[in-house]
Amino acid sequence: MRILIINGPNLDLLGTREPHIYGKHGFEDQLKDLQVAFPTVRFTYLQSNVEGEIVEMLRRHAAEVDGFIINPGGYSHTSVAIRDTIAVLGKPVVEVHISNIHAREEFRHNTLTGAVCAGVITGFGLEGYRLAVEHLVRRT
Repeated sequence: MRILIINGPNLDLLGTREPHIYGKHGFEDQLKDLQVAFPTVRFTYLQSNVEGEIVEMLRRHAAEVDGFIINPGGYSHTSVAIRDTIAVLGKPVVEVHISNIHAREEFRHNTLTGAVCAGVITGFGLEGYRLAVEHLVRRT
């Protein structure tokens, strides 16, 4: 199985950005843990702070992967472009949020992108990525 993980804006700062919300570990550590826990899955990881680049990542890799995990960050609440791209991929997409978006500011409670995903995992820290992988592995 091939899974592409895409993280959006400011998620390259994991481990240093608001550790009381996002934890003290960078994503690279989580990716290593996923590779150990799921040795039969081939992971690709990309990160961008730019909305259009995220759209291009999704489109460019759709034919190469079996599923996606995306944390669009703040774009999940605002990006019709990312939402529309997810809707036409023809591949399962699981949206992950490290923090519990429902326990934060009201504008974070709804995601445009989550509405077209197989599911949304929120509030379990980096563990949410493992839960997303488990879903995608079981689904195929």
